[in-house]
Amino acid sequence: MKHIESRLQIACVRWFRMAYPKYKLMLFSVPNGGKRTLMEAIIMKNEGVVSGVSDLILLVGRKGFNSLCIEMKNKTSQTLNQKCWQLEAERNGNKYVVCKSFEEFRTVIEDYLN
Repeated sequence: MKHIESRLQIACVRWFRMAYPKYKLMLFSVPNGGKRTLMEAIIMKNEGVVSGVSDLILLVGRKGFNSLCIEMKNKTSQTLNQKCWQLEAERNGNKYVVCKSFEEFRTVIEDYLN
């Protein structure tokens, strides 16, 4: 399941960087997932990794929002940590969306930036 979401995210990021080269460095992924050794997990947590952070963040303010936080999902739903992080992100002036397809991602981006 994770690889399907990964392929979707890769396609979305590639499209974004071609469609919006001006903002290509402002859309980035947050490497929260994946298997880690216990020591790596401890180091990353101490470095500031936060469980539940969205998969992608577009650090461009628009339409009264500070940034756009995008959670990529295939058929799964958000975890409790993701839902909690969403509430905090929105409470602090950020737009948060869950995208389940390339078309949905493209529409969200175009609506946000245009």
